[in-house]
Amino acid sequence: RRRGLMTAAVAGEVAATPFHAAQRTVRDNGLEKNITVRLADGLAVIDPRDGITAISICGMGGETIRDILDAGKAHLGGHERLILQPNGGEQPLRQWLMDNGYRILSEELLQENRFYYEIIVAERAEPVTYTDEELYFGPLQLQARSPQFLAKWQRMLRQKHKTLASLKQAKQSVPEDKVEEIAREARWITQLLA
Repeated sequence: RRRGLMTAAVAGEVAATPFHAAQRTVRDNGLEKNITVRLADGLAVIDPRDGITAISICGMGGETIRDILDAGKAHLGGHERLILQPNGGEQPLRQWLMDNGYRILSEELLQENRFYYEIIVAERAEPVTYTDEELYFGPLQLQARSPQFLAKWQRMLRQKHKTLASLKQAKQSVPEDKVEEIAREARWITQLLA
């Protein structure tokens, strides 16, 4: 609000303690006229009269964001821009977006210390089909291949190789499909970096 980017917002919290903390933050910043805080689960915070144009879900796993979107589909009008910041699990989130008629408009990769965070912006559009590799890496990031993107995947490739090596050493059997999935991802990353 301070930068004039929005006129009103609705913040939702599912638990009482974060709900009260959010109310306090809004009050302490003098934003009660602009931000409404509601105690509700996921997209149930949205009332059709709110006129929501953008929905931001950040700071949780991609599977959790996917589940929130899926459970709250009835609260989506279809015109909202989704701004999503998953902490991992980007592939299943992108799969949900594709399966539900969303086109990825923008992808940004941020690094904080040793952690990489992706921001995915999507809107309902004509049906789009992403390849398995595009769902895995991000269709726009795959095209742009930024230095940060390549650094992330170099690191991920090292992790995949370590995982595969430890699975070979494992005393208990590991499901073959799990090993094959990791090996396939390692091949994709190797091809990406070639």
